[in-house]
Amino acid sequence: MEEHNAVNFTRLLSDESTLSTMSSDSCEYYQTEIFDQLPSIQTSRLGQDRQGLWETCEAHQGGPEAGERISHGHLSRGPKDKAFTQPPRNLVMCIQGRRDARDRRKMQISNIGFWESWRRSQSINRRRVWAQMGEALSGLLPWLHTLHTIEGRFGVGVKAYFVFLRYLVFLNLLHSALLWVFILGPTTLYGRSNSSKPLKFGGNDSVLDFFLGSGYLDRSPVFFSFYTRGSLNFQCLNTPLLYLAGILIILFLSLILVVRRMTVGYKHTWMLGKRYSMNVSYKIFCGWDFTIQDTTAAILKHSFIRNDLKLFLEEQSFSLREAQRTLGLRVRLYLLRFVLNLLVLSLLGGAFFLIYFATKTSQQESGHYWLFSLVLEYLPPITITVVNLLLPHMFRKISSFEDYSFTMQVNATLVRSIFLKLASLGIYLFFIFTTRERQKYSFHCRENMFGREMYKLCIFNFLATFCDTFLLKYPRKLLQEKYPSSLLARLSGKQRFLIPFKVLDLVYSQTVSWVGVYYCPLLPLIGTATLMATFYIQKFTVLRCCVAEQRMFRGSSSSVLFHFMLLLGLLMAATTLGFNLYQQEATQNENMSSCGPFGNGETVFNVTGVCVNSFPSPAQTTLRYLASEAFALPLILAEILILTSYVSRRRANQKAIERLKDMLVMSSSDKRFLVKQHATMLRSQRKTHGVCSGAIEEDAPHPL
Repeated sequence: MEEHNAVNFTRLLSDESTLSTMSSDSCEYYQTEIFDQLPSIQTSRLGQDRQGLWETCEAHQGGPEAGERISHGHLSRGPKDKAFTQPPRNLVMCIQGRRDARDRRKMQISNIGFWESWRRSQSINRRRVWAQMGEALSGLLPWLHTLHTIEGRFGVGVKAYFVFLRYLVFLNLLHSALLWVFILGPTTLYGRSNSSKPLKFGGNDSVLDFFLGSGYLDRSPVFFSFYTRGSLNFQCLNTPLLYLAGILIILFLSLILVVRRMTVGYKHTWMLGKRYSMNVSYKIFCGWDFTIQDTTAAILKHSFIRNDLKLFLEEQSFSLREAQRTLGLRVRLYLLRFVLNLLVLSLLGGAFFLIYFATKTSQQESGHYWLFSLVLEYLPPITITVVNLLLPHMFRKISSFEDYSFTMQVNATLVRSIFLKLASLGIYLFFIFTTRERQKYSFHCRENMFGREMYKLCIFNFLATFCDTFLLKYPRKLLQEKYPSSLLARLSGKQRFLIPFKVLDLVYSQTVSWVGVYYCPLLPLIGTATLMATFYIQKFTVLRCCVAEQRMFRGSSSSVLFHFMLLLGLLMAATTLGFNLYQQEATQNENMSSCGPFGNGETVFNVTGVCVNSFPSPAQTTLRYLASEAFALPLILAEILILTSYVSRRRANQKAIERLKDMLVMSSSDKRFLVKQHATMLRSQRKTHGVCSGAIEEDAPHPL
């Protein structure tokens, strides 16, 4: 115990760390005199002594089998070395070490059979093929050069926005493909019902119908009422069931994709959180890519490293300032944050009342001029857009007084603004669902009416983005370039790409697409076109009109927050669809018009019930059991078991990480010890050499 106290060991969190045998299998030591003095060897021997004493006691209690296990314990091997299946060039070691590893691998291959040798070689070749395929597929992704340019000039955060935008484009393309398979394709092949009228543009139709969603567009495949029963009319294969299956698959697949990306981003953020400390020397001396041959690429790489260092210094400065706060400063800061949060709640309440008033006003009859009627129809989208444009800027100013880090300020603004966006949309949807003024829609399809509202929100959101860029930001940039000394140019200041507000627009538009896909099936296709146009509009904005932000923030944590906002929007869409289906079932006996795939008084529950009744009796019993409350208990137990297994794996991985950290600490301790021993040896040699030189000078004869 005294020997252990003499060792300069700075990190040992648990007993499991001392029992690790990873270094004994992966490293080769030579039994020298200084080997026994290394701190890592002394610590590992102390742990082995404890383990040996415990196993000896167990052997006396457990009989001869336990003793035999201990006596042959040094012959047992742990799990196979993962480095064996890796190519030698991927091993982190010097050239001589790679040669030795290759020689040992050849010796092992010569001692094993042909089948095992072939299996290992095939495993290595498979890894190489998958790595090459991954590189090739990643090179096929669109807008790679644009993303690299944006990252070099504006940092990782702005790039994370465009990557998020590209992900939404791919997601809407997938939705469009599913809609063609389940809805558009069967309708095109098998046609509609005989009572459906042919689609023609004429009569009272006008160009305004493409903005209002009425007239010609109301009868087109854009909306719900177009998809009626055709010749495909079996009990379990018909237009209503395919329509419902397509919508549910879209929502379920979106849930899987969003949750997967959010969990992957969360693991990355957890690894790079407070447990992660960036080595500045590594970033400066080892962060350069020596394969760069282009001057532009070299400039971009310089910008990457500079932005990363700026982010690190910003976080370190805030951490130092936060650690120096006194108790009085903390109390005053918490009171200030409480007052500012009350102000935020007041602003949100006022915004919700304004949206409610605009929605109620738009429901009134108007016999005025067509332009006034158009504005009245778009009054709720205009109000929602104006509120969502002004309040986030107020939230940004408020968060600057709360003394958070820059990344925390961005995330706080995002949370408040997304609550504003989703809550305003929720209030708008709730008012549309619960309105009792149905005389206006007594002869129209109610689902089409709801789809028109979502269509107008989508179109107006894109028009607002277009007008904001080419009618506000670009003229402002031209004014600053041509007349930089003018008063208006100095007052306007430099434009910066505000990531929170741009992300809010994307989340809002995707939420509208998910909410309205049941009532407006072509909304994902419209969303794909608008998102692709938005990408080029925002690219023009950031490269032509904006300057780089002086304060940087990490894109990893914000990426997790982006997908969490998407998850909230998806849950809101699922809740809206469930409420609408329940309301449809509850009001089927009222004098309500029916249209679309669920016409003639049919509902989702009636159509699915007819399909289930056509199944054999065991299948009906199974399906009814899965839909009953009795299945909830086994499902909850299964979820508990799965979560328990994942928690156990997380703890095991955390212990492995702790052991690896201990090995790194002990490796550094060994290096310091060896350097100290080497310095001591050099000093002793110098003293010995000095003494010998002095003795020689004294023995030398003096000249007369």
